Amino acid sequence: MSNNKKDHLIKRDWLAIERTKLANERTFLAYFRTFLVLLGTGVTIIKLEMFSDLESFGVILVIVSAIILAIGIYRLLRVKRKIRKHYEL
Repeated sequence: MSNNKKDHLIKRDWLAIERTKLANERTFLAYFRTFLVLLGTGVTIIKLEMFSDLESFGVILVIVSAIILAIGIYRLLRVKRKIRKHYEL
């Protein structure tokens, strides 16, 4: 029996789901860009000798960047799971 919600979605609903998926991916990419910027800044501060007095700030930036990446991955997977569950895709 094919009473799957996917079979009964009209084109407008299907496109709305696809837009939601793409928005979720764009949000993850924003988290990823933030991660890269903070990681790069933190590593630069740690490695450059002229910023030796700010080395602890560089370490904090590296740690925060890892946390931001973890939040981004968690959010991406959570929203993806919620979309699949809600629409039974």
